[in-house]
Amino acid sequence: MWAMIATWRMALEGITAGGEMLENNASAGDALEKAIQDIEDFPYYKSVGYGGLPNEEMEVELDAAYMDGDTMDVGAVAAIKDFANPISIAKRLSKESVNCLLVAGGAEKFAHKEGFERKNMLSDRAKIHYRNRVKEQQQELRPYIGHDTVGVVSLDKAGKIVVGTSTSGLFMKKKGRVGDSPIIGSGFYADSEVGGASATGLGEDLMKGCISYEIVRLMKEGHHPQEACKIAVNKLDAELKQRRGKAGDLSVVALNNKGEYGVATNIEGFSFAIARENEEPAVYLVKNIDGKCVHELASQEWLDNYMKTRTAPLKEN
Repeated sequence: MWAMIATWRMALEGITAGGEMLENNASAGDALEKAIQDIEDFPYYKSVGYGGLPNEEMEVELDAAYMDGDTMDVGAVAAIKDFANPISIAKRLSKESVNCLLVAGGAEKFAHKEGFERKNMLSDRAKIHYRNRVKEQQQELRPYIGHDTVGVVSLDKAGKIVVGTSTSGLFMKKKGRVGDSPIIGSGFYADSEVGGASATGLGEDLMKGCISYEIVRLMKEGHHPQEACKIAVNKLDAELKQRRGKAGDLSVVALNNKGEYGVATNIEGFSFAIARENEEPAVYLVKNIDGKCVHELASQEWLDNYMKTRTAPLKEN
């Protein structure tokens, strides 16, 4: 069977389009690229692609990654500016035998040489968010927020697993900051003989547990994807709290090569989108209740409010 799972409600339209491609025998990689491109191109999602929120210098720096679970080839870009679809650049880089992770100016030089579309990724809405945050910080220093990476796991009819990520990272991050999203084993991991996983949340903490690799490792040992996700999130959450007194946001999605999926989180308000053969694409909300993650189908009211909130006109404070 084919299947596609992704972090956050924002992925619904993308995985719907990707799922249609998988139904028509497209490869997992092509379907995943299309799904993430759709999210990168939608200007109202402020954590991915065009419209993504900028760093502290009001520059949009993007991270993306791609992994082929058949060959274990990986491509990734970090802190890249002024290119429209970083997922496509990462996918192209996965074809290289070396120089597969490029950052900043090096990534931009490669993308330009390969003919990828240049685009000013700082939208007018993002500028308003930035100026409002600067004013808020003048009154009260607030921690970094906004790290809703899109992570997608794709399984095609041939049994191939591919994973991809794309994000603008933390809002108001330091110039050059890189989180887990383009780091193999942390933000993503794929092995077609087992499955794939992707993460979203506070990259600095997700990387401490190499969480995506850990989930695939647990699935390889025989755990169902849901059990693997639960174990990985709860273990890292507990360890961080024991050692440091706190844990950042940790949310994960996973898919095995049978089309079975798992999702876990340590926060309130996490959502995911899922599309599988013979099923309508859907969005679920996730709650962690005493270490057990419960998935609830999102209501139409919740879905309507989601889009209404994100597309509402902005005012500068």
